[in-house]
Amino acid sequence: MKIISKSFEHNQSIPKQYTCDGEDTSPQLSIGDVPIDTKSLVIIMDDPDAIKPAGKVWDHWIVFNIPPDTIEIPEGKEPRGIHGIGTSENFDYHGPCPPDTEHRYFFKVYALDAMLDLIEGVTKAEVIEAMQGHIIDQAELVGLYNRN
Repeated sequence: MKIISKSFEHNQSIPKQYTCDGEDTSPQLSIGDVPIDTKSLVIIMDDPDAIKPAGKVWDHWIVFNIPPDTIEIPEGKEPRGIHGIGTSENFDYHGPCPPDTEHRYFFKVYALDAMLDLIEGVTKAEVIEAMQGHIIDQAELVGLYNRN
């Protein structure tokens, strides 16, 4: 399974337009080599370099129950699916906005053998817990951003 983007290369800088310093629109994402028995996809974007006082990773984007035939998420569009709630209390994409140095942003896609029995607004922790035992495959794309 793979996830790539026309908007930026793996382990390279995320352009300003996809951040809080630009239009804060989501980058284009392509998903490939999804296992044939996949029932749903999950996308999670987070920033492990933005540890909050509670010791949690900053969650930027959480979407689950995405149709398994989704091969592209166009720039500035939300995928079909159910949205979880991000750390900024956002339901849609919330771009990079590091307060200090360069941060890494992980765009992760998971192929599941089930639909998740969750409602809109659940946390990333609830999605990850519900995914346990259902992950068939996964892939990630990492982008970097520094406001300085």
